[in-house]
Amino acid sequence: MKKSTRALLAAALVLGVAAGPALSPAFAADPAAVASAPAPGPDRSPDLSAVIAGLPNADATAALVRIGGSEGSWRGSSGVHDLESGRPAEAGARFRVGSVTKVFTAATVLRLAAEGRIDLDRSARSYLPDLIPARYGRVTVRQLLNHTHGIPAARMPGETVEEWYAHRFDVHDPRAMVRSATSQPREFAPGSRQHYLNIGYTIAGLLVERVTGDTYEHQVAVRVLRPLGLRDTYFPGADPAIEGPYNHGYQRMRLDDGTTGLRDVSVWGATDGWAAGDLISTTADLERFTRALFAGRVVRGPLLEEMFTLPKVTDLKTGEPAAYAVGLSMKKLGGREVWGKTGGRWGYNAAIASTRGGERTLVYGVNSTDAKGQDMNKVALDVMLATYGPPSE
Repeated sequence: MKKSTRALLAAALVLGVAAGPALSPAFAADPAAVASAPAPGPDRSPDLSAVIAGLPNADATAALVRIGGSEGSWRGSSGVHDLESGRPAEAGARFRVGSVTKVFTAATVLRLAAEGRIDLDRSARSYLPDLIPARYGRVTVRQLLNHTHGIPAARMPGETVEEWYAHRFDVHDPRAMVRSATSQPREFAPGSRQHYLNIGYTIAGLLVERVTGDTYEHQVAVRVLRPLGLRDTYFPGADPAIEGPYNHGYQRMRLDDGTTGLRDVSVWGATDGWAAGDLISTTADLERFTRALFAGRVVRGPLLEEMFTLPKVTDLKTGEPAAYAVGLSMKKLGGREVWGKTGGRWGYNAAIASTRGGERTLVYGVNSTDAKGQDMNKVALDVMLATYGPPSE
């Protein structure tokens, strides 16, 4: 696929990626990716063997994929555990899920709302008066979760991947990140625009702690992870390593000798993400979570609809209609609405996705060499499009 075409497709796939321009019907998925697998249909699930074959390559070193739902199921893995040994990738490996963490955070907040302990229409400042200044006094809990709060990102050290790598073991305090963000002028009046950022979910994690008197991590565990039996999903805290079996992640960057190449970035602290992006999981656990979520077994009734309701505002950067609801985002693929969330940490891309009725679910973990690049990783993009079909209006 030509780079410009792939960039447009990636921009259109807003399942956790910044919203992009609308696609012309002339743009379709990479023919090599889609033609290699049976076309998605109501009576079968696609076989993505050819789509993820040939790893490692320039875009990824491994890929783990699960497709499920009433239309059928498929599982596959490709690539290597690490470039040094070259042994096959472990299909049950743990990986960093990045912003897919936001779905777990949103579900926890909504469960607390169902208990009457959190009011989505109440201001965040009313819960955290010592942390949220008056200039952000009108920001509601719902606006934190659907990215319409207008609070800018916290100031973080570094501007290049090499500089961020040098700070990979820094430990970030969520309260300090909130103070950094809220010390700046607001981006827009609360509820008037949408800007996808981590900071709303950092505040949401602190809100969970305030109303429960417990840690955010324990609340997610007792309300989501343990009831669903997600034994391979956990929060790493300040530990920069991945516990248990994992496939190494690599990032293309400038090396010590001045050349550009791949560096093993498997060990990298994630405290800057916290409630917005530090979870570690497996494809099996994420599939179980996705199926339970869409079936209404995690969040129930009207509160579940919060996750499928897009605010009627426009994106701050593109001017396009808002793409993010509470936790989830939506894009029409293959003529159907597909809801889900993608995430990226250095060396790793992840996603959960499903049609609204759970007819076809998708979970993947791709060990991307450009996991936080401007464009969606090509392997991840090809998996998404081969599973659901090209973008449609």
